[in-house]
Amino acid sequence: MKDITQDFGTLYHPLSALVFYQTKGSSKATYVEHFDMDKNGNPINAHPLTEREAKVLAKALNTEKEKSKAFLKSNGILPTNVLHINPSENGTVLWYTKARKTKMYFTESLEIPNGTAEVPAMLWYASKQSLVVFALDKDRRPTEKTALFHAPFFNVYEDGHVCMGNVDVNIKNSASVEEFIQAWQSYFFNSYFSHLVNEHNPIKGNCVSLWKDLISTGKAFPKEVLKKTNKTIKTIL
Repeated sequence: MKDITQDFGTLYHPLSALVFYQTKGSSKATYVEHFDMDKNGNPINAHPLTEREAKVLAKALNTEKEKSKAFLKSNGILPTNVLHINPSENGTVLWYTKARKTKMYFTESLEIPNGTAEVPAMLWYASKQSLVVFALDKDRRPTEKTALFHAPFFNVYEDGHVCMGNVDVNIKNSASVEEFIQAWQSYFFNSYFSHLVNEHNPIKGNCVSLWKDLISTGKAFPKEVLKKTNKTIKTIL
């Protein structure tokens, strides 16, 4: 039998229940009854809702409301590499990073040693559940018309979406824009690159050979291997 427990979401257990009663007629009176739940989820110990229980409920509701309000708010001045924010319930952020050195990890099947390598400037576009990445050929701040290149990494679809595999993505509802960005960059570079998706080769040349060379030599990323897409920032927003 196949163990599928890892595919389950968060399991919530019933702890209590409220039943609201109301009289008929023009002058309506309301009464609230509180039930505890036994281990089988059955209501027991019925009693009028106490003031203490009402305060606990109100505090829990206010906490969740405040967390929702805090999502994608900045901790201070908005970071200069942020290009666009949509602070809806799901939320999206568009940002870029300059060329830099970063630690990278590869599965044994690729026969590329883990190590530090130079990566090109990148454009990142993420929601709570998904990540899209592209490469940039310059470090300067991109505009709506800036040409986008395929991100030269494994695990990336041709349209830029990242295959996260079995990575447990958990973006908090209270995450600031800084925490959101840091979390996605960490998910991307701290997971193991493993394969080309649907035989999509994101560079001009051999992707395995490229990263073997960059890991072993530490030289700058060769921009000439980047492959241009037909997309701009304006087309992905």
